Amino acid sequence: MITISANAAKRISELVGEDGNVAKMMRVAISSGGCSGFQYGFSLDDQRREDDLVFERSGIQVVVDEVSLNLLDGAELDYVEDLIGSYFSLKNPQATSSCGCGSSFAI
Repeated sequence: MITISANAAKRISELVGEDGNVAKMMRVAISSGGCSGFQYGFSLDDQRREDDLVFERSGIQVVVDEVSLNLLDGAELDYVEDLIGSYFSLKNPQATSSCGCGSSFAI
């Protein structure tokens, strides 16, 4: 299961609601790469795949494929705004270490 913070739900709603945007949901996926072995990927999508699991909050949907969910179970998706910028962030309890920028992790 993935938890979606109020900030993340609000920002996804804004992105999906932009004029001309056909995307209906946010996709969170994990791929190999980055300096720690795995990296997070965030994208807007307009279609669900057969192996997707759907998580909802405040009317928005976040989809995650089964393979990625195995590495994300218990994570919280958040949207952070600070001095260096704004970005989606995952607080992943399964990650044993992460790189300095937080975009890649190890298990």
